Amino acid sequence: MQKSLQIGAVALCALATAALAHQNVQNPAVLARMENMTALARQVEVLGNMARGETAFDASIANTALDTLSSEANHIVDLFEAPETDPRSEARAGIWENFANFSGRARELELLAAELAGSVEDRASLVAALRRVGASCSGCHEDYRINRD
Repeated sequence: MQKSLQIGAVALCALATAALAHQNVQNPAVLARMENMTALARQVEVLGNMARGETAFDASIANTALDTLSSEANHIVDLFEAPETDPRSEARAGIWENFANFSGRARELELLAAELAGSVEDRASLVAALRRVGASCSGCHEDYRINRD
C-alpha cells in the first residue's frame, strides 16, 4: 500500500503543478502534450484516491479510469513525434534522441492499461494494477521528464 500512496502523491503533485506549468506555454504542440499528461495524471489520481481509501472503492470507476488511461496513452507517440520545444516544457531531449524507446514505453503503458481495464474487482486488485501503472509512468518520467520540483 505504501507504493500506492507514493504513486498517488506523484499524481497529485502533477495535477497541482499542471496549471502553473501550462501558464505562458506559447507552443500549441507542447501545450497539447502537457494537457495529455494531465489527463493521464487525472486517471492515476482517481485510482490512487481509491487505493488510499480517500474515495469509496468502485470497481466500475476504477476500470473506466484504466480504460481512459489507455485511450489517453494512445495519443502520446503522435503528440511527441515532432521535437517541439517551449521554455515551459518538461520534455527532455532524450525523447527524440531515443524515440524508439520512448514510443515503445508509451505503447507499453497503453497496452498495460488496456489489459488491466476490467480486471479490478476489489481494493487488492486495484492496488496491484496501480503499482504496475505507476511503475510504467515513473520509469518513463525518470528518463524523459525534467523534474521542476
